Amino acid sequence: MRDWTGKRYWLIGASEGLGAALAKHMADAGAQVILSARSADRLRDLADSLPGDPQAVPMDVADRDSVAVAAEQVGKIDGLVFLAGLYWPMAATDWNAEQAEQMADVNFTGLVRVLGAALPGMVARDHGHIVVVGSLAGFRGLPGSVGYGAAKAGCMSLAETLACDLRRTNVQVQLANPGFIRTRLTDKNDFRMPFLMEPDDAAKVIFDHMNTRRFQRSFPTVFSWVFRLARLLPEPVYRHLFA
Repeated sequence: MRDWTGKRYWLIGASEGLGAALAKHMADAGAQVILSARSADRLRDLADSLPGDPQAVPMDVADRDSVAVAAEQVGKIDGLVFLAGLYWPMAATDWNAEQAEQMADVNFTGLVRVLGAALPGMVARDHGHIVVVGSLAGFRGLPGSVGYGAAKAGCMSLAETLACDLRRTNVQVQLANPGFIRTRLTDKNDFRMPFLMEPDDAAKVIFDHMNTRRFQRSFPTVFSWVFRLARLLPEPVYRHLFA
């Protein structure tokens, strides 16, 4: 079990849903959570509801200057959790250029911007904890997931690279890949979502994972087998089954 008492963790994408639920688990464990998202009002409301000494720092991960200003305000941290995300269902036959670019810019490039602001300090101090939230949708290309699936795949690949490069340091890297979680994002889906989880249940899985030394956790477990095993299928077989 990790000692959370007094540890300063920066949660990006924490204003609602999974991020807000995870912030509560961490604050209840004794961590000082720094909450970032675009909505200042939601951040303040969440901070007022949490124990300890939470801090609300509004930030837009799609804006490099906004990230730099927020990182300066946050200062030294013990850990970073990246949950920021945008989602619209989208097939290649119904391409929306603006939405596709926004998903890529927030879900993946936003992670790159935040790491650029926070990781060098962790490396210099030889101390830190990075948690990247990927998705089961990132294991392989899925129909109707233009923008979102590709961005999550990029996040997952980047987390693996970080874990390799930082393996001889005291900066721990972890990856959590959830399936469907009931949020305003998944409310946009018009199809059945197997093993749909509530935000607090998913947050508990991620928090439990953060208390281990394991690199990756994909869940719900049984549902994740479908996506992990799909990577072993030959391309024609995969497209026949999933497309």
